[in-house]
Amino acid sequence: MEVITDNSRSQMRKGVLEYCILSVLDRKESYASSLIEELKAANMIVVEGTIYPLLIRLKNQGVLSYRWEESTQGPPRKYYCITDKGRMMLLQMDKEWNEMVKTIETLRK
Repeated sequence: MEVITDNSRSQMRKGVLEYCILSVLDRKESYASSLIEELKAANMIVVEGTIYPLLIRLKNQGVLSYRWEESTQGPPRKYYCITDKGRMMLLQMDKEWNEMVKTIETLRK
């Protein structure tokens, strides 16, 4: 019997999506569709309508930058990469995540 609602699951995922995107881009630069595929492969269900506005917001905050690259399989691709400001933000998110996990583990005992 599944008790958690789709809305609850969706809200939990949205809450960590930014963290997940920065984590992926910290390892390698990526274009949006590839980023979506990688997140989906890790069971982080996302749709283009969610990720594109988030990428734009992170770029406008100076957390991400991008470059255009020609593609042999269609139009040029916009490759996103994390900036120094983004790496600092990711380090802060790592710390916050670890503290949150510790808090939840304490509450679950």
